[in-house]
Amino acid sequence: MANTPYPQSYYAASANPVPPRPALQGEVQADVCIIGAGYTGLSSALFLLENGFKVSVVEAAKVGFGASGRNGGQIVNSYSRDIDVIERTVGAHQAQLLGEMAFEGGRIIRERVAKYNIQCDLKDGGVFAALTSKQMGHLESQKRLWERFGHNQLELLDRQRIREVVACDNYIGGMLDMSGGHIHPLNLALGEAAAVESLGGTIYEQTPAVRIERGANPVVHTPQGKVRAKFIIVAGNAYLGNLVPELAAKSMPCGTQVITTEPLGDELARTLLPQDYCVEDCNYLLDYYRLTSDKRLIFGGGVVYGARDPANIEAIIRPKMLKAFPQLKNVKIDYAWTGNFLLTLSRLPQVGRIGDNIYYSQGCSGHGVTYTHLAGKVLAEAMRGQAERFDAFAGLPHYPFPGGQMLRVPFSALGAWYYSLRDRLGF
Repeated sequence: MANTPYPQSYYAASANPVPPRPALQGEVQADVCIIGAGYTGLSSALFLLENGFKVSVVEAAKVGFGASGRNGGQIVNSYSRDIDVIERTVGAHQAQLLGEMAFEGGRIIRERVAKYNIQCDLKDGGVFAALTSKQMGHLESQKRLWERFGHNQLELLDRQRIREVVACDNYIGGMLDMSGGHIHPLNLALGEAAAVESLGGTIYEQTPAVRIERGANPVVHTPQGKVRAKFIIVAGNAYLGNLVPELAAKSMPCGTQVITTEPLGDELARTLLPQDYCVEDCNYLLDYYRLTSDKRLIFGGGVVYGARDPANIEAIIRPKMLKAFPQLKNVKIDYAWTGNFLLTLSRLPQVGRIGDNIYYSQGCSGHGVTYTHLAGKVLAEAMRGQAERFDAFAGLPHYPFPGGQMLRVPFSALGAWYYSLRDRLGF
């Protein structure tokens, strides 16, 4: 069978060494079979193994091949739609539960890194940067909202203070979240996979799930084998394809593009981001950036609806980088890649159960790094019979995209054009 390598990203080039993981051959038994070795699958596996379950993970390519190993590497709290929107949608009780969980994913990441000694360049501190007074007003209300749910590591930044943390003249202010931060995302996934194996879990790479045999004792079929299990967790997200047709209708893969500069040297890097915080702006189609441990700038942005790979990623993202940092005009770009995330119409994650024994979580809508780590815990709790937090997510309403799968791309692109126009005009 063909061997699917990592895309040519900075993360793949700087990944920690790992042992080869063979494809599944023949039949194995497990309590839980997890489809997908990204953050959702690995987080679920760790929580289940820590609670005595026997776990097998099947991965179509390699650990962290999808969004988990390609993203901007930023630890951003809450969800793609914030708690006030959730409250208006589902009411106070459910919103209270979801609000209490909105900051848990980042804590789980830090616990995992400490407990399993994961080398992933973890740094504390993330900045939301405002380009307009309207965006600054939103950050002020967001700070009040988050503090209502006990999240107090926040500081509003005025025009002068934001200059001290990011050398960009475009921002009028911002908010610093010291429980945010950044990581080498692929090395985090690889470290979590090693932790899974240290607890007796098995990960099969180059092993796509081709069919799920549903029923009282479900079976995951792969090209050269099968896993018989009591439960299945579907954690393929934007790379799931049509394996579970009822999940495909209410979500859409989208591509985001990332570039990485050549090493900038300590002095230039320190002038750009003196405290080594990561930054994202407050636009609807936002830009995000941070330094790597070897003092490169990683800069991402742009969304391609329907997740085609654009021909020239550098041509899309470099102008955005130079708008923020014109001082980098002569700097070379060493890496450029695209990665897919899964968008839902509500921008909220889809969590649920099919029948009695197939669980799923997907559709982080761009907030995946923290949410997926929480999702693993919530799914594991549900399998142990503690379903209150699972039910809070499962109760979120979800809708198919207008026009079905055929028209979801143009409709979403049209909506994004409208919101980015509003950003540009300052509405």
